[in-house]
Amino acid sequence: MIVDCHGHYTTAPDELGQYRDQQKSDLANDPMFAHKKGLIKISDDQIRESLEGAQLKLQRERGTDLTIFSPRASWMGHHLGNESTSTTWTQHCNDLIYRITRLYPNNFVGVAQLPQTPGVAPTACVAEIERCVNEYGFIGVNLNPDPSGGYWTDPPLGDKYWYPVYEKLVELDVPAMIHVSAACNPCFHTTGSHYLGADTTAVMQVITSDLFKQFPTLKFIVPHGGGAVPYHWGRFRGLADMMGKPPLSELILNNVYFDTCVYHQPGIDLLLKVIPANNILFASEMVGAVRGIDPETGHYFDDTKRYIDANTDITAAEKEMIFSGNAQKVFSRLNLPG
Repeated sequence: MIVDCHGHYTTAPDELGQYRDQQKSDLANDPMFAHKKGLIKISDDQIRESLEGAQLKLQRERGTDLTIFSPRASWMGHHLGNESTSTTWTQHCNDLIYRITRLYPNNFVGVAQLPQTPGVAPTACVAEIERCVNEYGFIGVNLNPDPSGGYWTDPPLGDKYWYPVYEKLVELDVPAMIHVSAACNPCFHTTGSHYLGADTTAVMQVITSDLFKQFPTLKFIVPHGGGAVPYHWGRFRGLADMMGKPPLSELILNNVYFDTCVYHQPGIDLLLKVIPANNILFASEMVGAVRGIDPETGHYFDDTKRYIDANTDITAAEKEMIFSGNAQKVFSRLNLPG
């Protein structure tokens, strides 16, 4: 069984984008426009068509059995509009993921986007977590540590500001993937620097906090191979030591996991060498940030399974953990056959 822990609905029908465009138009006229959810007319056949030639086709071709699926990350756009904007947009995006899990229960399981807004206490997210987990059967959430879109105006992840979200995640026993959205700060390229910088920043924020003393069962997944973290693991170990913190194996590795959205063999090999196998979850993010064929290999950059298969430094048992065992451990609500 091969579980891809990081997939986004990047191929949604045009009607979803049209709804978002209408929201933006409303906000252009009135930044405090009070959005109502309304309806988006998307048929089951449109959903099937959006997936059959994309995610489902690639699952078959690449040998992935199940994708843990969430709304398109770059479209979360928490910096846009006001609280009503984010709430209504988020509900529609999560509703579509739920419909996908009903149409293809053997291929997809849901993870929720959260209705975050810069400067708005994340207590606003609690109701959506409950709705998606309890009513829709979702098994996790995506938590944006920077709803401002590249300006980092909210407190760091170790701050009590975030505790209402953590309390609900612990209560329901669901993990959070730490995932930013599109950057509106022109200094950052969304997928090339903002995503990877946020991954690195998130890890440093938890290293400098006592978060996991407060929430010992809280689980975070840091995507994109952890950004710079595995490459600079010695730096982070040294900084923790200078701050009088425990070794990273005690400080974060009981709670923090890394995925394999790293798009070349040397990067995957480094990740597998530095981070313990039981802290790595298989992921590809397809169809996602990097969609082309690598001219050096002739294979798609995001066909990450082949990188794991080609690595000779980990055992068959460790590969099994990475491909499915760790997903079952981290996503405790995930029910795998057998």
